[in-house]
Amino acid sequence: MSSVLFDAPGVKAIRRNRILGVVTIVVIAAVLAFIIYKFAESGQFSAKKWQLFTFPLVQQNILKGLGSTLSAFAVAAVGSLILGMVLAVGRLSDRRWISRPVGWFTELFRAIPLLILMALMFYGLGSIGVQGISPFTAVVVGLILYNGSVLAEIFRAGIQAVPKGQSEAAYALGLRKTRVMTMILLPQAVRTMLPVIIAQLVVALKDTALGFIITYQELLYQINYLGSQTSYQTPIIPAALVGGAIYVGCCLILAGLAKYLEGRMRRSPKVSNKNLPVVPGAGNLDGGNVGTGGNT
Repeated sequence: MSSVLFDAPGVKAIRRNRILGVVTIVVIAAVLAFIIYKFAESGQFSAKKWQLFTFPLVQQNILKGLGSTLSAFAVAAVGSLILGMVLAVGRLSDRRWISRPVGWFTELFRAIPLLILMALMFYGLGSIGVQGISPFTAVVVGLILYNGSVLAEIFRAGIQAVPKGQSEAAYALGLRKTRVMTMILLPQAVRTMLPVIIAQLVVALKDTALGFIITYQELLYQINYLGSQTSYQTPIIPAALVGGAIYVGCCLILAGLAKYLEGRMRRSPKVSNKNLPVVPGAGNLDGGNVGTGGNT
């Protein structure tokens, strides 16, 4: 059985795919084994290099760096979501004097590398006399401007993906464009684009590590400092493994939370089209039925 989009593999294809899968697993296992062997040979797993992480003060510094990372991410995530929604609505405006400047703003900050944004905020503004720009402020503002611009395009794509019948039926009810956007289009766009939104927030979480370049004492800053301790044989690899494990754990928690929210939204009766009212003369609010309703 076959279709236009996918052809079911035959016996030979299945055998070939299995062989390729086994070969891939063997190659990956061999590479990992070689890396572990080289680490062990160079003494990266020796107790001396890992002893540093058993000290309470070191553990407190790592937790302090993690707290700085999460605080910057939390503020930047909220700010990016708000800025993204505002920019998305602005780009979809019917007034060119709004949509064009918003489009230029979005494309500009999407194109500038995030590290340059942070450096401009911290070093550039200070050089022209702007005072009070802390590393935390520079990191957060840079993250908001960059990720907010990216999220704006995500929200815009989600809004435009909503069937036109949804907005047309709402206009038939007499709703203004602002209420149509906030009550009909944005909620559905966010629900549709939730996986992409969370993926971008995961990127923002990892991008907080760029803050150590401008002396923001987040997790990577602490890990880099611990890895340079010569009195403990410069444990760069152990420090990197500890920091990498913490970053992976945070990203997995965020992804798990997103999956939970997505499943809950799907099970919620509030998001079911069956609960949408029927508009006399405009059909159900479900897309494509405008103007097909029954007589009043």
